[in-house]
Amino acid sequence: MSTSSEIKRRFELLEPYLNEQTKRLYLAAEAKSCGWGGISTVYRATGVSRNTITIGCKELENGAQKSKNRIRKPGGGRKKIVDKDPTLLSDLERLIDPVTRGDPMSPLRWTCKSTRNLADELNKQGHNLSHTRVAEQLRQMGYSLQGNKKTIEGTKHPDRNAQFEYINQKTSIFLQNGYPTISVDTKKKEKIGDFKNGGKELRPKGDPEKVRVHDFIIPKLGKVNPYGIYDQGKNIGWVNVGTDHDTAAFAVASIRRWWDSMGQCLYPNEKKLFITADGGGSNGYRVKLWKMELQNLADETGLEISVSHFPPGTSKWNKIEHRLFSHITQNWRGKPLISHETVVNLIAATTTRKGLRVECELDTNIYPKGIKISDKQLSELNLQRDEFHGEWNYTIRPRT
Repeated sequence: MSTSSEIKRRFELLEPYLNEQTKRLYLAAEAKSCGWGGISTVYRATGVSRNTITIGCKELENGAQKSKNRIRKPGGGRKKIVDKDPTLLSDLERLIDPVTRGDPMSPLRWTCKSTRNLADELNKQGHNLSHTRVAEQLRQMGYSLQGNKKTIEGTKHPDRNAQFEYINQKTSIFLQNGYPTISVDTKKKEKIGDFKNGGKELRPKGDPEKVRVHDFIIPKLGKVNPYGIYDQGKNIGWVNVGTDHDTAAFAVASIRRWWDSMGQCLYPNEKKLFITADGGGSNGYRVKLWKMELQNLADETGLEISVSHFPPGTSKWNKIEHRLFSHITQNWRGKPLISHETVVNLIAATTTRKGLRVECELDTNIYPKGIKISDKQLSELNLQRDEFHGEWNYTIRPRT
C-alpha cells in the first residue's frame, strides 16, 4: 500500500501532464489501490477535493469515456482560497503557533483552538472562510490534534545510566544464585466507591454501568494504597492493599507480609534478599524510617537485605511498573472499585499469558505519619554502603 508521501510525490510529477479527466482517473486509481479510506488518504496527500476523487471512482467503475465536455485551459476554474487571500496562511499560523501562543495580547491565548474559534477570529480579521476550510488548511499545513506526551524527565543525573547498569548487574548475580529478587513500589492511590474507572468493558448495548458524576471521596470508604512486591525470578506478584497512610512503615510491613506468606515458602533456605525500589516516596533512599524498618525486618528474619534505588525521575524503569501494575490496571479497567473486597479480588484475579499470578491481602493496620528517626538511631543500623553511590546502593544485615 502506498504512503501519503509516495502518492504526493507521484502526483507532483504527473500533474503538469494531466487534464481534468485524466487527473480524476489517476487519483481515483490511487484511492482504489489504497483500499478502505483511500479517498481520504489521496485527499490528504494531494489536496484535491474528495468530491473530485469520488467522481473519478465512479467513472472508473462505469467505464470512463473521453470527456465530451469542455476541458478548461491551465489556470482555469475556481481559485484556491489561499490564492485569493494571500495573508490567510500567515494569519492562521500566527494564531496557533506555539511561540506566539503565550503572547498576552493574543485573543486566543486562553481559548480552545477549535476550528470554529479559529474561523471566527480569522473572519474578524477580514478573511472569509468556514470552519471546514480552516480544518482543510490546517491539514495541508501539517497540523493535527495531538495529546501531551510524557518525555521530559527533569534533571538528568550524570550517573543515571551507570546506576541502571549497576542494578542490572546486581540483579543478574542474585538471580543466578537463586536469591529472592523483588521490585517494590506503591501503585497509584485509588478512591473506593462507585466512581468512574478509566477504560471499557463488555456490557449490553446502551446499558453502561452508572457511576457518580463527582469524584468526591466517600469518608467511610476513603482511599487505598496498593503496595506491590514483584518477584523477578518467579514472575509472581504480591499486593498489600493498605487503608491508612502510605509511609515507610507500611512499605516494609508489606514486604514483611510478603515474606511471611509467600517468600519464605519459595525461598526456605536463602538468607539474602535483593530489593529494587524508586528513589522517592515511602521507600525513598533519603527516608530514614525506611532504613530503620528494614533493619527491624532483617533482625526478625535473619535476612541480609541489599537495596538498590533507581535514580531520581526514573521510576518508570522499575520492573514492577510494567510487569505487575500495568496488568492490574488493565484487568480492572472500566470496573468501579466499589469496595475493598472488589479491589482485592480484581488484583488477585490478574494473570498474563506468560504465567504471571498475583496474590493480594487487605491491610487495615494504622501507619501514623510524622515518625522521626534521629541521626543516633540511624548510626546504630548495621548498614554497609556500596562503593558505587552508597546512598543508592547499600546492604542491611541482622544485628544479632
